[in-house]
Amino acid sequence: IRGNHESRQITQVYGFYDECLRKYGSVTVWRYCTEIFDYLSLSAIIDGKIFCVHGGLSPSIQTLDQIRTIDRKQEVPHDGPMCDLLWSDPEDTTGWGVSPRGAGYLFGSDVVAQFNASNDIDMICRAHQLVMEGYKWHFNETVLTVWSAPNYCYRCGNVAAILELDEHLQKEFIIFEAAPQETRGIPSKKPVADYFL
Repeated sequence: IRGNHESRQITQVYGFYDECLRKYGSVTVWRYCTEIFDYLSLSAIIDGKIFCVHGGLSPSIQTLDQIRTIDRKQEVPHDGPMCDLLWSDPEDTTGWGVSPRGAGYLFGSDVVAQFNASNDIDMICRAHQLVMEGYKWHFNETVLTVWSAPNYCYRCGNVAAILELDEHLQKEFIIFEAAPQETRGIPSKKPVADYFL
């Protein structure tokens, strides 16, 4: 699912562009990756009951069919429904609020209840916000934030989580920590075996 960091602008600010240039000597790899970003799904539905999205909801979207009409094959716009899906966050409020991020919206439990009822879904599963415990429930377990980057930016000290669902949509959380500092880095290449012995 496409997130707000899968954009040309954000990858230039947060280091992916520079990393590609440093590792590969040109921006070609970065360019190919950002073209692939344009084809990532904006959301997903699991068994018709769990709505998955990176950020959250949009005041411009009331139904799942409206998401299907969005032309996702583009750079993430600065506003509008596509932007909102990637940038919005749940908040203990009612209705819609202005997001301090400068993009997307804050949305309350009443917005979630209306969206879930209109689309016959049980919950919204999203990411986009650091959660120290790896996952966090909102609004009486109708919204779930799952964060899967341990020790974010090598300094936050958070654990990460993966949500695993069985065939009955029963939930299990797998919690993990960052790899120890000494085990990180570029894996060493194993010598290639000789073709002829």
